[in-house]
Amino acid sequence: MCGCSTHQSGEAGKTVIPQAGNLTLKVDDMTCGHCADTIKTAVESALPGALANPDPATKLVTIAGTADLNSVKAAILAAGYTPSAA
Repeated sequence: MCGCSTHQSGEAGKTVIPQAGNLTLKVDDMTCGHCADTIKTAVESALPGALANPDPATKLVTIAGTADLNSVKAAILAAGYTPSAA
């Protein structure tokens, strides 16, 4: 879980409606905008060309630009969060 102590209610990212070709994972321990930013940075750094849109309100992360589910999961795990099937 996030240890940032800055849990603010501001927008953490755009909510994306899952579309064909996107990967969507649930990340129950994503609790705030800081968590969302960390996950977004981790995925996009590990998978150049991928676009991650985490939404702490729904606990969903939608990723476009890659079909490599294992690499996406590994990037989220490396960032300290626990991805699961949406």
